[in-house]
Amino acid sequence: MFSMAKVLSTAQRVQIVSALVEANSLRATARVAGVSRNTVNKLLRDLGAACAIQQGETIGKLQTKRVEVDEIWSFVGMKQANVDEDLPENVGDVWTFLALDADSKLCISWMVGSRDTETATNFLTDVEGRLARRVQLTTDGHAMYLEAVDRAFDRNVDYAQLVKRYGASPESEHRYSPAKSIGCENSREIGRPNPALVSTSFVERQNLTMRMSIRRFTRLTNAFSKKLEQHCAAIALHFAYYNLCRPRSSVRTKGNNRVTPSMAAGLEKRQWKVEDLLALLPPVEHKGGRAKTREI
Repeated sequence: MFSMAKVLSTAQRVQIVSALVEANSLRATARVAGVSRNTVNKLLRDLGAACAIQQGETIGKLQTKRVEVDEIWSFVGMKQANVDEDLPENVGDVWTFLALDADSKLCISWMVGSRDTETATNFLTDVEGRLARRVQLTTDGHAMYLEAVDRAFDRNVDYAQLVKRYGASPESEHRYSPAKSIGCENSREIGRPNPALVSTSFVERQNLTMRMSIRRFTRLTNAFSKKLEQHCAAIALHFAYYNLCRPRSSVRTKGNNRVTPSMAAGLEKRQWKVEDLLALLPPVEHKGGRAKTREI
């Protein structure tokens, strides 16, 4: 038997969060930590909300020069093809938009929504509000970005699209293999972007980091998100940990020391620990009384 009303210790919380940010599932984390899955779920939801607020309030006035934007697919509950009218809202395909500083590797902003002009405009408006100077912006060739960038930046940007062309997938691995890339070209859309700096390589690498670090983004498993709230909480925790706690090998100081993206962007002077993320949570009040228990 175990207590359902027991307040987790700091060590237990650190263990749970450390497991979650390294792509462990809720059930696996619960087994390792010796707690219930609901306990892990609640900590993820609460900490994810706190991380989203912290990042939203502290990332701003950035002296960024180059921004790369991309979107990554996932789904909540089931894939869009299986959704019918009788199912609740917030079920089906969702897209996570991401803006990355190409130099510091800082995640400037992210947003979950539909892959359409409205979501892209809202997302890029948020990105523009966090920048302190005119930047060079690169996206892929999706048509929604043309109108969204114009609306969000009011043409105060050097914007180019990187349009990639793909061929057929290998016949033997048609279902799970990506299409073969047969070339790409730059398309100048607004301002005077430097052709040599037009790239989406770093933000696409971040897409891989997300799939490797967030269990619910892993393909061909049953670890997909069941609720949109938990999906957003996991993403918020990932980017807070990525920005504040995780030094990048490609980002170094003059002394050749690895630093976190937040340190490289001048937002923080030190590397955060998981305990610092947990300090974002409000204090836990123990109400006392008899603990509820159940058999397992």
